Amino acid sequence: MLLVNSSPSSKHPLLSFSERWVLDVIRRHGPVVRADVTTHVDLAQQSVHRLVEGLVQRGFVRTGETVRRGRGQPSASLELQREAAYSVGISVNTDTITICLVDLACHTVEQLVLGQPSLHRKTALLEIRDALQRMVKRNAVPMDKIVGIGFALSGFFVSGGGINAPEPMRDWSLVNLEPELEAFFEKPIWIENNATTGAIGEKMRGAGLWAKTFVYISFNYGFGTGIVIDGKAYFGAHGNAGEVRIYTPGEESEKRPALRYLIEELRKRGIAIDTVNDLRDRFDPNWPGVEEWIERTIPQLDRAVNTLTGLLDPEAIVYGGQIPPELGRMLIERTTLWNNHRYNTPPPQPKLILSEANVDPSAAGAAMLPLDALFFKLERS
Repeated sequence: MLLVNSSPSSKHPLLSFSERWVLDVIRRHGPVVRADVTTHVDLAQQSVHRLVEGLVQRGFVRTGETVRRGRGQPSASLELQREAAYSVGISVNTDTITICLVDLACHTVEQLVLGQPSLHRKTALLEIRDALQRMVKRNAVPMDKIVGIGFALSGFFVSGGGINAPEPMRDWSLVNLEPELEAFFEKPIWIENNATTGAIGEKMRGAGLWAKTFVYISFNYGFGTGIVIDGKAYFGAHGNAGEVRIYTPGEESEKRPALRYLIEELRKRGIAIDTVNDLRDRFDPNWPGVEEWIERTIPQLDRAVNTLTGLLDPEAIVYGGQIPPELGRMLIERTTLWNNHRYNTPPPQPKLILSEANVDPSAAGAAMLPLDALFFKLERS
């Protein structure tokens, strides 16, 4: 029987290091036979057998179809028991809130977008809770099987645990949200920057399926990046890794590729755009002001992309966030990877691509935070 403690204080791994190691292998490679699990862990075959049996008995792993390999005894395939536990990811942007419900196998059960949520935090939290209650009811998910909630917010962390969020999210800013959210939802809470959770979602559902090291550019009301190195998200000492600071304050900063400045440009030209989400839904590359914004922005984007390329040597740089896909393709076509090198021989360059995730990467990545911490995280504590 599955034993899950979903109290707000339950933020420690629910399994031993070896159990998490085995469970993570089954998650990444399942369905997988027991012998193949052994090849991915530095554990004796007898230990793997014992660990798997314990995970099956506790309801985290189930056996599937029997597979025969050569002359040996047939083996039952192993896969995660998806219904054993669930997690929720909530991505709060300036004009939308996305809620993503996932199961233990990290598959999306449902994703819901709240358009034009309240700018007041307490009212928005009520809207989120009501929507979440409807989601779990529709999908017959017991609330006590939700092990935690990951929150993704735009902005950067400041001393004291708060987030310095964009102006429309002023009521979410400079407040230590974790204790308030844990008391409100009565669940453990993880909070990260939405560019970082976007990178985590992309790792699980998009470019991360083939690129182990990549940068996720989150084009939103603001502009930031998330970083994945050797298959692991990199958070930094203060949670602000990827917070690009290569623009001087003032005019240069206002030329960075934040979508707020495109909206301002379009409004000057008579194009009535209400929000970033509205821009994404109705984007027309022929609107007056689009070309002007691109020309003004590209030098700053080039600087960011080439700086990140030199620092991290990524396999890919992913254009994601709330950017309209057509605009993303236009920026990719205009981005220049600097290759003025000795002997006209540059180093290998990253692929510049649109997000390949089929869900909101930021919300999906936020939902991974509790699952990773409780079931899959392999770092020893």
